[in-house]
Amino acid sequence: MTGLDKPTRRRFIARAAALAAATVTAGPALAQSTIQDIISAPQRGSWDDQFDAESSRSVAKTATRFPITSAGTIGFVERSIFDYQNIVASGGWPIVPATKKLRMGDSEPEVRLLRQRLIASGDLDRNAGLSNAFDSYVDGAVKQFQARHGLPPDGVLGSYTYQALNVSAAVRLGQLETNLVRLRSMSGFLGDRYVMVNIPAAQIEAVENDRVVLRHTAIVGKIDRQTPILNSKIHQIILNPYWTSPRSIIQKDIVPLMRKDPTYLARNSIRLFDGQGNEVAPESIDWNAEKAPNLMFRQDPGKGNAMASTKINFNNPHAVYMHDTPQQGVFNKLLRFESSGCVRVQNVRDLNTWLLRDTPGWDRQTMEAVIASGENTEIDLSDPVPVYFTYFTAWASEDGVVQFRDDVYQRDGVDELALR
Repeated sequence: MTGLDKPTRRRFIARAAALAAATVTAGPALAQSTIQDIISAPQRGSWDDQFDAESSRSVAKTATRFPITSAGTIGFVERSIFDYQNIVASGGWPIVPATKKLRMGDSEPEVRLLRQRLIASGDLDRNAGLSNAFDSYVDGAVKQFQARHGLPPDGVLGSYTYQALNVSAAVRLGQLETNLVRLRSMSGFLGDRYVMVNIPAAQIEAVENDRVVLRHTAIVGKIDRQTPILNSKIHQIILNPYWTSPRSIIQKDIVPLMRKDPTYLARNSIRLFDGQGNEVAPESIDWNAEKAPNLMFRQDPGKGNAMASTKINFNNPHAVYMHDTPQQGVFNKLLRFESSGCVRVQNVRDLNTWLLRDTPGWDRQTMEAVIASGENTEIDLSDPVPVYFTYFTAWASEDGVVQFRDDVYQRDGVDELALR
């Protein structure tokens, strides 16, 4: 068949509509039969008339209102472990050669392997078959696979998707078993309301009455400046905060920058103070000295402040906190492990509003007005909210969807799962 002869989707739909209309006068039964014949026709090709809806449903299936740390998650993971034991016992799944950037519309021998792989993990229905066509069913299955592995659900097989696809079933089973132990360690009552930061997922859940009411994308610690595991209570929110630099950032970041650009502190509204609270002029400091000056580096509130509108405080021995950021574009990155240990929160004002709900006088409108004023304002929560910094690289939900993430800090003990 030539390119001119090959039926396009638009032409086929037009033909189908014309044929269907022509049969209406012959009676409802015949009309319905003809429409079914058209839908089932081999000329229909590899596209699906429900393509957009199918893809959307596939991604939506990965969302759940169950918190990762809910008691129910333990049962879901136990059920998934049983399923993965059966997958491993059946020989696992095939390796999909990472030779081509496959996407919908392609017809390649590798797609047959991709279909086998997606069927084995439950992302693609067995009835979809094992053809070489990357059709809309495969597209929806790839998007679901990507979403439940923390990848952008674009339906395109690139390097990160191939890496996730080709982790063996046995390793995934071990990952589930490792995380089941972690989940069981948090099986007690966590609070009617609490905040859970999952470091490998770089995600935050605000939980109320065992349901997730807010999810926030996060930025967490670099591999060499890790966000710690901790339990605490959020007791204070500071609007328009001052930012006081930790010693690690002074030594590793600010001092080298000052050596290159002596105006760096002034341009970023960072002032120096000694132990008595006296301001010290930056030009009086020897920035080439071996050790950083023993001074407080404090940034004034403002648009350029490292914490932007918000700092969320909770007592902990690591001196970490949650905060806003002026660099909102970082939340769009695939790999969000860029902080020095603290946690940046996307749409943090939504979280502020939820945290301050029971603190008199602090509704959303009042908060926004204070932020707009630029005035440094400390707010003590009337009822402190528990916060948990956790480390889960695998979990499951009530509908059998299993989630996996890279082992960014290499705590699962398997090199294959480490962040690449």
